[in-house]
Amino acid sequence: MDNKDISKNSLKAWVLASRPKTLTGASVPVMIGLSLAWTAVGAEDFKLLPAVLCVLFAFIMQIDANFVNDYFDFVSGKDDEQRLGPARACAMGWIEIGKMRWGIILTTALACMVGLPLVLYGGMEMILVGALCVVFCFLYTTLLASHGLGDLLVLVFFGIVPVCATYYLQTATCTWIVFLASLACGLVIDTLLVVNNYRDIDNDRRAGKKTLIVMIGADNGRLLYLWLGIIASLMGVVFAVYGQYWTPLLPTVYMIMHIATYRRMVKIGKGRQLNLVLADTARNMFVYGLTVSLGLLLSLRE
Repeated sequence: MDNKDISKNSLKAWVLASRPKTLTGASVPVMIGLSLAWTAVGAEDFKLLPAVLCVLFAFIMQIDANFVNDYFDFVSGKDDEQRLGPARACAMGWIEIGKMRWGIILTTALACMVGLPLVLYGGMEMILVGALCVVFCFLYTTLLASHGLGDLLVLVFFGIVPVCATYYLQTATCTWIVFLASLACGLVIDTLLVVNNYRDIDNDRRAGKKTLIVMIGADNGRLLYLWLGIIASLMGVVFAVYGQYWTPLLPTVYMIMHIATYRRMVKIGKGRQLNLVLADTARNMFVYGLTVSLGLLLSLRE
């Protein structure tokens, strides 16, 4: 997209900077957490307000993380003319650096305001959870992603934390099966980071950015992408022990789509066309969230 098509600091520029397609990664863990909670407490005891606040907090934090990534990758020189991924707002000149700083400040403050009422439902520990989300939102781009820890953060903050916290806010407890579901969710979300870093492996090496894919190599990176999705799907089998047969069955739709996307990834190999795989992966993630949630709700009716 030509930057002449985007007015500087316009609403369209901010929408593009928020990266709407990445909101899939924010919605899926909350969706799964809420579905798990619904099966545990039922419709009568399900609390609507904390559910809405969890969704809003997740979306705002995802946008905040995108702003932070856009800003710091630009000022550090990582976003340049050799970038293969989708265009970034600061690098393209759509948003001025000073404006982006204010965007980060405002979205961070808004996320805190939205998350604060959750203390009424989950106790003071919710402040700690929120604070960790904000801190690691910044640490991811500024430090950890360049040292091979990005995938671990995805597992924690797009799997364990949102799924378990969302469930806890409805039930005041957390079970081992919920924790297992949160791990599976984190593995699925990490496929998006893996294909993103696989696409950028050459540029990351040039920039001295040591992602996990840079460390293990492209061939192993492709296999990692494949097995993350397969293992996550197979982890759902544990629900069958409790008679919830729909929960492990429906996500096989995701696994079929994931394997097809992997084959496309292998066929493309390198280059900007991997952005098509990135889009397919985001779609697959959403399908995973839908099928797991639907499986849980169908199992509840049996």
